[in-house]
Amino acid sequence: MSIFDRWLGKAPAETGTPAVTDTATHPLLDSVRQTLATLIDPDSGKDYLSSKNVKNLSCDAGVVSLDLVLGYPAQSQFAAREAQVASALAAIPGVVKTEVKVSSQIVAHSVARGIPLLKGIKNVIAVASGKGGVGKSTTSANLALALAAEGAKVGLLDADIYGPSQPQMMGVAGQHPESDDNKHIKPIDQHGVRNMSIGFLIDPEQPMVWRGPMVTQALTQLLHDTEWGELDYLVIDLPPGTGDIQLTLSQKVPLTGAVIVTTPQDIALLDARKGLKMFEKVGVPILGIVENMSMHICSNCGHAEPIFGEGGGEKMGAEYGTELIGKLPLDLSIRLHADEGRPTVVAQPDGEIAAIYKQIARKVAVKVAAKAQDFSSKFPKIVIQST
Repeated sequence: MSIFDRWLGKAPAETGTPAVTDTATHPLLDSVRQTLATLIDPDSGKDYLSSKNVKNLSCDAGVVSLDLVLGYPAQSQFAAREAQVASALAAIPGVVKTEVKVSSQIVAHSVARGIPLLKGIKNVIAVASGKGGVGKSTTSANLALALAAEGAKVGLLDADIYGPSQPQMMGVAGQHPESDDNKHIKPIDQHGVRNMSIGFLIDPEQPMVWRGPMVTQALTQLLHDTEWGELDYLVIDLPPGTGDIQLTLSQKVPLTGAVIVTTPQDIALLDARKGLKMFEKVGVPILGIVENMSMHICSNCGHAEPIFGEGGGEKMGAEYGTELIGKLPLDLSIRLHADEGRPTVVAQPDGEIAAIYKQIARKVAVKVAAKAQDFSSKFPKIVIQST
């Protein structure tokens, strides 16, 4: 072989032990694969090998190296995942060293047929509730912030035209978006999330006395005329109920899935079921249920009491084949942080409640990652012309 063949990788080096890649058959490599097949991802509940998270697996003189590529943002868990894999591989006889690199790769996933993806936006997640007062907007804000904290590019659209609350919650009340061409508007960046709301465009004291068609038109413009840029996830905070806005989004916007927010109270669960069924009827997958105000923990004595009942989220999930992906306590700090414009994930990023929100965000992202990928952007556009 010539030196050019070696340079181009067509021949092995003359010295040292040749490396074996993941396409080769090698006893040590087989043992590594078997071990990886037994390691379970705590967030997805599946092993890394069958989930195709293992990339660039190779073995060279007892040194095993691989890339662990997760399909969801999990920056806070990278060190733990690296330690999990490295520890297991180091126990294999013959392995003298391990090199594990953990990262995330988020891709676009399929939506309902006939609805094109939004330019630059890979996945759209709707956060909904059947009624107001269950903490949906607070959950939306913290979900968006948690996804961003885990390393994703995130946008947050406040779709509640009648009662926009995200500007206050995200600490950008009173700000106004800019436009370079008087046709498109720029979202307002805050806490690492790109925000858009009708609240940026109107006087805070001005009521939106609009009928349904005007509301849906305004929402459509906010969605399509905002320069979102490249986003891994766009979180849409829906108004409560199952009216025009919800139907418009479900039928005309490429929703990857929806998250239902409720409390354990029977009355809230009745309305939450309606929202869940609405998404089912229009073919939008339910990514999970979040139960707010699950219990109140006394700040003085630590006694936990389920003020609004208990077990409602689990029962609803079992009834409709949907997972309860998180339970949040009735905690004063959640309300205070939202009112101050610094939601819990930002105000107390290392606290227990922020950890719950981050876990919910990872579970939502795992559900999204499990869906079929969308390859429409890779298809060539066929144009038929008469000649």
